[in-house]
This record gives sequence, C-alpha cells and structure tokens, in this order.
Amino acid sequence: MNLKKIVGALALVATAASTAAVAQTSILNASFDVARETFAAVNPKFAEHWKQKTGEDIKIDQSFAGTSRQAQDIIQGKKVDVVTFNQVTDIDILADRDIVAADWAERLPNNSSPYYSTIAFLVRKGNPKNIKDWDDLAREDVGLVFPNPKTSGNARYTYLGAWLYAHEKFDGDEAKIREFVGQVLGNVENFPTGGRGATVAFAQNDQGDVLLTFESEELNIVNGEEFKDQEFEIVVPPTSVLAEFPVAVVDKVVDERGTRDVATEYLEFQYTPDIQRLLAGFNYRVTNDEVAKENAGKFADVKLVNPTDVLGSWKDIQTKHFATDGVLDQIQAQ
Repeated sequence: MNLKKIVGALALVATAASTAAVAQTSILNASFDVARETFAAVNPKFAEHWKQKTGEDIKIDQSFAGTSRQAQDIIQGKKVDVVTFNQVTDIDILADRDIVAADWAERLPNNSSPYYSTIAFLVRKGNPKNIKDWDDLAREDVGLVFPNPKTSGNARYTYLGAWLYAHEKFDGDEAKIREFVGQVLGNVENFPTGGRGATVAFAQNDQGDVLLTFESEELNIVNGEEFKDQEFEIVVPPTSVLAEFPVAVVDKVVDERGTRDVATEYLEFQYTPDIQRLLAGFNYRVTNDEVAKENAGKFADVKLVNPTDVLGSWKDIQTKHFATDGVLDQIQAQ
C-alpha cells in the first residue's frame, strides 16, 4: 500500500473512532404539559445512575404537551421511547394500535403509576369569591380557567372531578349531573391546550377567578418565587378526583431503536426512594409508603375518588365522555 492510501486509511479509522466517541444512547420521554421542572430534575439523576451502572452515557430528550396531543403525535409516527402521562386513556389509545403492549399497566407497581395528585382550586389573594367546593364553580359570578379536555389529561380530570361530585350530590341522576357540569364548563373563560398554558392565563394574564389544575402545580405556584407577590391561595375541596400519572415503554419504538433496557430502567427508577423523595419535592403524592409518610404534612386531607370505581373502566369513560360526539361534546354544544 502506498503512502497516500495509508494516510487515507488512517484518516478513515480516525473518523470512525471520533464518531464512536461522540455516539451516545438517547431516549425520548413524552410527558404532560406541567412536568417540565420535574423531569429537568429527574433526568440528570437517571443519567448519573445509568453511567454508574453501565459505564455508558445516556441523553434523555423531552417533549411536553397535553397528553392527548402527545398520543396523537405518537400515532402519527413520532419516535418516543417512553411516555410519562397523566391519564390512562392516552396510553390505552396507543395500546389499541399495538404501539404499546396491551399489558402495559401490569408491568410496574400501582398500575404503572409511580405518583399521583388531584384537582384543586387556585384562587386569588383573600379568596374574594369565597370558593370552597365544586358547587361554587357553577355560580354565575365565577370565572374559571383550565385546559381543554380534548387535548389535556389534566383537564379531563377536572371534568371528571365535577362529574363525580355531581354524581354523589344528585344520587346518579344523569340529567342533573349534565346540567351541573354544563354550568361549570359554561364558566370557563379560557381553554388552553395544556396545563401550563392555563397557569399562564390565570397567573400572568389575570384571567378568571379560579384556576383548576393539579394540586402539585398549584403548590409549586404558591411556594415558588415567580408568583409569590400575588399571594395566591389553594382550596382543596373535601372530595376530589384521584389523578394517577401512568408511565409506559413505547414497545414499537424501543424494539426498533434497541432501547428497551434503558427505557424500562428509566421508568423503574421513578419508584426508587430517592426519586420518590424528589417527586414529593415537586408536590406530587407518591406511592412509596415511607416517603409518603415523610411528606404527609404538606397535603390537605381529601377524599380521593377513582373514576373507575364509579363510571366503569377507562375505556368506558373514554367512549362515553371524551370520544367524538360523547357527553363532553354534547354538553359543550348546548
């Protein structure tokens, strides 16, 4: 081999070595709209854990939006390795299309939900409208802000919270329940596509008297610095909806990309005590008993109602309430 060919061959080897050196495993996590700060804290912890365990670097990319929008993007071909959603139905939609395994909820503890929350009411300083319970949200003098239930799991929990309250109040009389939920929806001044947009509308743009969103988001708002001068207050109703945060590996994608092991461990990592403490620091209610006891004092005492205990399976709920021409569409069309 002449000198020119030797130099060329060495250059190719050097280029290959350089490419290998910068090559890095990555996964994409699609999550709900108000989870930005949470995963900004979780992801570096997992990267450190994975490096210590395997010696490999890992890059966790993030996508944030309303979970229904995320699910539709995945159906249309977005290559997501894991989903950390806030609504079972948005993972079930993926399972129905064989993108996620049918048994996804059985793969991890607590129906694959490592943490949970509920819907509470954020009101302005002094609670000028005297908001105490779901009934107050139906009053004509009260303006509401929460995301669009068509695009946001967060908002569907709000809808279900109102429905479950009315179901108990009216002893299951669906005509009266629909009327009540219609009054609540009729008071909404802004329907952003996701939870963070609702926070901006209420806290920055001064829209509405009440922001309905996850208790965790409201605690972060009240305890954070950004809106401290506005002195918002949280009202947790005596009864509210159980809002689980299910997670799943996107089987179709991880098998294509060869990322199943790291994607699975990323989700399992969220159940570890240290990460459960981190999640509790972002004001989520966690499933680890010890960590839950450590943080019990920060949460209001509230009766949490699982929608499936009253309204049937999540598939039944999706079909009846949130599908095209379902109850939600019917109420909003009135």
